[in-house]
Amino acid sequence: MERKTPARVRTALFVMLLGTLLAFASSAPVSTIVIEYPNGTRSGDLRNGPWIYTASEPGGIRGRVGNLVILADKAVLEAPKGLSMQSAEGQRTATFEGSVVVRRGRVEARGTRLVYRESTGKGTLFGPVTMEQRPERADEDVVILKADAITFNVNTDTSESRGNVHLTSGDQEGFADEVYYEEDRALAIFTSTSGNVRLIRHRDEGELRIEGGEARLLVREKALIVLGRVALKDGGLVTRGDALYYDDKTGRAIVVGSPATSRDEAKGRSLSAGTLLHDVTKHRVRLYGKPFELPLDRFARQGD
Repeated sequence: MERKTPARVRTALFVMLLGTLLAFASSAPVSTIVIEYPNGTRSGDLRNGPWIYTASEPGGIRGRVGNLVILADKAVLEAPKGLSMQSAEGQRTATFEGSVVVRRGRVEARGTRLVYRESTGKGTLFGPVTMEQRPERADEDVVILKADAITFNVNTDTSESRGNVHLTSGDQEGFADEVYYEEDRALAIFTSTSGNVRLIRHRDEGELRIEGGEARLLVREKALIVLGRVALKDGGLVTRGDALYYDDKTGRAIVVGSPATSRDEAKGRSLSAGTLLHDVTKHRVRLYGKPFELPLDRFARQGD
């Protein structure tokens, strides 16, 4: 004889199942784009597309997806060949043109064309592109990123800049081929196809230049690590090594190598050791006698 599940148990199981489905839905990536065209027009094949949106005023087309808002003069939404616009949700491509503006929180970026793919949840803004992040507090500086193109991830607070990337914030400046950027932490990771990135600190007594294969900069905290063929140039005092940690709060750079070396051209002095301490406020280098490990976890990107 078949036993029936009591009603209260069935209800509890249903509630548990519903809660699981809701939790899954809330954590699922948001990639489907919505395009609004107040006072504008939409044309094209209603069923199969493409849909063409034209604004009646500059910036009159508005795209919304995830945490991004996109403003443009024109947009085209397309489905893969053989699929209707409705059945292709999650696989479509949206192209925005004409003085494109991207906004997310305190970030605003401007370019000439943006291509967004629902399948990846990423939109690439072509330019030249300028991205600005307004400071969270009055004592912080604006972060400005300039590049040939910037790709935004709509499910995170991250972007990837490519081509002639230039970052500035207060007295900080950096150059690279590519920069990965996390907006909430203001973490910038500089890489280069040539294996050489440059960071500059502008000071009254002259520039402090740091070069290496990869640099990770916490912009608001003004702290950084550099990996690979490191060179710290403090006027005529140059310290080299395999990796470096520097913090503006202390004005000290810890350089490790095999060995790390330092040369003062003006005084004709050299120094080498496994770890060196370069004090940029006193323009002096000495042996660092304590065990030291790079704080890689502090500069790790999302998902590392």
